[in-house]
Amino acid sequence: MAVRQDLIFDVGFHKGEDAEFYLKKGFRVIGVEANRELCSEARERLRGPIEDGRLTLVNKAVATQPGEVTFYRSERSAWGTIDPLWAERNARMGVPNQPMTVEATTIEALTAEFGVPYYAKFDIEGFDMVGVEGLRAARDRPLYVSIESEKDSFKGLRREFDVLTSLGYDRFKVVSQEKVPKQSCKGLDHTFPRGSSGQFGEDAPGKWLSAGQAIEAYKPIFVTYALVGDDPIFSGPVRSLAWGLGMRPDWYDTHARLAGA
Repeated sequence: MAVRQDLIFDVGFHKGEDAEFYLKKGFRVIGVEANRELCSEARERLRGPIEDGRLTLVNKAVATQPGEVTFYRSERSAWGTIDPLWAERNARMGVPNQPMTVEATTIEALTAEFGVPYYAKFDIEGFDMVGVEGLRAARDRPLYVSIESEKDSFKGLRREFDVLTSLGYDRFKVVSQEKVPKQSCKGLDHTFPRGSSGQFGEDAPGKWLSAGQAIEAYKPIFVTYALVGDDPIFSGPVRSLAWGLGMRPDWYDTHARLAGA
């Protein structure tokens, strides 16, 4: 199954912040989103590219197998997830979830239906690696993929790189998501909203690193996570002081390039 050079999978479509950028760059986009309300809104706002076939919305969750799953719709829409542990984290942070039943699909099914994309963005709140693992079913792989990196477990972070390298990805970029709105788009009228994934592939900021170099780059990031992140060692006044001194938690995406790309 050859890679479709004009195709992008936007897995974790949300409100289409990333898809709109991909469409402007001339790609066809398969947007996968479990939240039916977000899909309904997008069908109205992005009616043009949907009608001309450049954007296809798949209102399903990505899981390990098809069927029905529980989706935890969050009051902070970007935090919607099918991972109960993430839902618990959201609740601990004061953001309630509403469980609902949604239909699930797999990356294997999506690639069988639409083809292997040039680039696959995974941002599905705790299940990014389920999507990445689904790429094993296809003979060919996307030239580029990105995931929201693990924040709580350094062992989990290492496993992400193990999986990516086992799939043939051998170069990586560690990209700050806090700085995405400052990214520029040469020759394209586009401003990245906060929460979007930004540039990808060769245009993503930073140098390509080996897996070992990328893991080293994450070590100081994890120190910050541990001190002032979602479940910090310090809380209350100490955390507030750290924030006041500029020690604020960022979140990062790992971008990967297929060997030989």
